[in-house]
Amino acid sequence: MATEEASGGVAGDRGAGSLAFVTMTVGDLRLALPMSSVHAVIRPPELVRIPLGPPGLEGLAHWHGDAVPVLDLAMALGRDGGTPDTRETRVVLVGHRGQPVGLRVDAMAGILRSDPDRIDPVTAEDGGLDPAMLDGLLRDGPATILKPDVLIDRQFGDPGESDRTAGAGGLVGGFGQVAGPGGDRSAGARAAGVIDRLALLVFEVAGQEFALPVERVREVLPAPREISRMARSRAHLLGVMSVRDRLLPLVGLRALFGLEGVREQGAGEQAAGRRVVVVRPGQRQAPVGVLVDEVREILRLDAAQIDPVPPFLAREPEFEDLDGIARADGGRRLVSVLSAGRLFRHGAAIGAEAGVDGERDGMEPARPADAGGMAGKAERFVVFSLAGAEYGLPVAAVREVLRRPDSITPLPNAPDFVSGVLTLRGEVLPLIDQRRLLHLPAAGGGTAPGLARGRVVVVGRDGADAARVGLLVDGLSGLLTIPAERIGPAPAVSAAQRRLIRRVATLETAGAARLILLMDAESLLDMDRLAGLLVTQQ
Repeated sequence: MATEEASGGVAGDRGAGSLAFVTMTVGDLRLALPMSSVHAVIRPPELVRIPLGPPGLEGLAHWHGDAVPVLDLAMALGRDGGTPDTRETRVVLVGHRGQPVGLRVDAMAGILRSDPDRIDPVTAEDGGLDPAMLDGLLRDGPATILKPDVLIDRQFGDPGESDRTAGAGGLVGGFGQVAGPGGDRSAGARAAGVIDRLALLVFEVAGQEFALPVERVREVLPAPREISRMARSRAHLLGVMSVRDRLLPLVGLRALFGLEGVREQGAGEQAAGRRVVVVRPGQRQAPVGVLVDEVREILRLDAAQIDPVPPFLAREPEFEDLDGIARADGGRRLVSVLSAGRLFRHGAAIGAEAGVDGERDGMEPARPADAGGMAGKAERFVVFSLAGAEYGLPVAAVREVLRRPDSITPLPNAPDFVSGVLTLRGEVLPLIDQRRLLHLPAAGGGTAPGLARGRVVVVGRDGADAARVGLLVDGLSGLLTIPAERIGPAPAVSAAQRRLIRRVATLETAGAARLILLMDAESLLDMDRLAGLLVTQQ
């Protein structure tokens, strides 16, 4: 299929003015996002549902200390969504107003570079999509370029903040490329999570995972139907393929590392997901193609998580093609990081026979910047559970926590989220059903487990404007002291959510991610404003 899609200039033939895109599929659509706006491409993470969001919001994910909202891109584009995850499903993390946002897609197609003169303007609806959300049509894809900021703003609404989004040429949070001293930066912990990490393109060969630094990857292409073999070449030197009227040397990792199933050519023997990762080894060196079974994801790891090959193995010929071994998922996954320089030597051996010349590529590697840390005092919270998620309120705002009463006195003409009233030591206490307030599904009736151990969290303030309310929740998790550096602003997904849930805590517990949505106690005490917010939300 690569010979049909590739037309015009080999990977190394693009000039310094070429633009890079991450391409993906959503249903029958082939879409593209500017690489400068993409933080990473990851497998579908575990999600925590955040209430009061748009229909396309799937939940919050924990990513490098950030609470990241994840949108179903199909639903955001007005298509049918909610399809179950498959092996190829990915989440593309893009920068938006100083925070990352995830876009769930059916599959990552690859990386594509295009000259500006090969991008056509959008003149009408393309594939039924609103032209206001589109930035052009890539001839080489073909793919439709999305405007991520417009698309996300339509889902989350106007946050009422100054526009902190980088311009069209910005590199905020891109693959190893960061804004300069005057550029947009979020909180220190987030900046450190983006800037101080190395982006790796991870792919699979014969059931094993390998990676290359993203800054060394020119593009990712579908595997060709035919590979032109060179006579008397070694097994891992597969031959050359034609890419945009140029010859690209191909290296096979199965034979190079002695993996099972050595034969790597022939359309009938290739799985549909096979790709060619086009590697740029260095200045004045021609690109080299690496044939892989599947492109998995883009990981961003600390440099400390990439270890050198152990010395007693580094002396063996089988390991000289590796630059290191990356420890992902807390060390549960080991990913072999390939040496771009060694791949060039293999490609040069093929190119010498095929007449492929090395030439300057015109790309400069990214220069990561330093980011400061973030420190501060700790805060204490009462943490409770609701619809499978955890919420927190400042200890100072919580008066007490009671067992859920067997019966609640109804209150006529009250807002829908007020279940009734409770008399507590002579004081009438309105009870707010948090599930109704936050538009969460009902827990069920009777003696459902959530109700059997339900609690009433009494929130209040003292003084001349003293007020008390009781919050009906599923259960109490306890008291928790959270360091200030683990608390950040909650992603803004709607006006009601911004009023009620302003912050989020991102924690690691026993190696597992934990997100706690921190509610604003004052907003819960203002019944009139609360009702007005939820009417607007509906």
